Amino acid sequence: MAELAGEWPRLAVLGSPIEHSRSPQLHRAAYRVLGLEWSYDRVEVDDAGLAGFLQGLGGEWRGLSLTMPLKRRVAELVPEVDEVARRTRQGNTILLEHGRAVKAFNTDVHGIVQAFADAGVTRAAHGVVLGGGATAESAVAALGELGASATVAVRDPAKAAAVFGGDVAIRPLDRIEHAVREADVVVSTIPNGAEFALALPERVGGTLLDVAYHPWPSALASRWADAGGHVVSGLEMLLHQAVHQIRIFVAGDPSVPLPRELEVIAAMRAAMAGDAGSPDAVE
Repeated sequence: MAELAGEWPRLAVLGSPIEHSRSPQLHRAAYRVLGLEWSYDRVEVDDAGLAGFLQGLGGEWRGLSLTMPLKRRVAELVPEVDEVARRTRQGNTILLEHGRAVKAFNTDVHGIVQAFADAGVTRAAHGVVLGGGATAESAVAALGELGASATVAVRDPAKAAAVFGGDVAIRPLDRIEHAVREADVVVSTIPNGAEFALALPERVGGTLLDVAYHPWPSALASRWADAGGHVVSGLEMLLHQAVHQIRIFVAGDPSVPLPRELEVIAAMRAAMAGDAGSPDAVE
């Protein structure tokens, strides 16, 4: 790790808009614990600019985190993708060697699975995903890892059917009450969720992971708790996907634990708690 500290000091999160991202707070806290003098910044990059940005990187760059709208471009621009990124057709992490992109990963799936695990949910039979974007595809994959069948609720079912294929039930957002009532787990990828909150059944018994985390609690999270369900903040997903990103940047492999990983996670949690005013985001 000492060699990495001297050779590759630069990392960043890319996206557009990007000023909302809380990834810098998380990563910087982790690198302090690890004794790495790495920089980690926000860089505004849109879909059209990603290829040029990658081509212009110098040898000091070690890795990139990606948020919207960049996650689906990875397979076109990086020579190798991990199995999760291949299966979900997107990536949120790029590993660089001497400034060249060598492999892309999707750590969002792990982030969702671990957020539920921390809430006591390690297995589920039925799950619902609200929304049909890139994060929703990772959510469907995460539900699969929990053993759950997935129902995806969207405004345009025909469009979603072309994305998710035949293995996922597609329902209109305004006709999802029964599926939600029966669900063990629900993942909302809809910012704030105020529209759907009005359509919730009177009682729910499952666990909701609301990916959007500011303002908190969201309208959906508040309504879910009032209806008797358990709520998990999207910050938990953000934390755990970042831990796997940092594993990749440090060791090149998301399965290799960090040195003093429990201390790293504690420092990252403290950084999140100290920056509670950050704007709304679905990373």
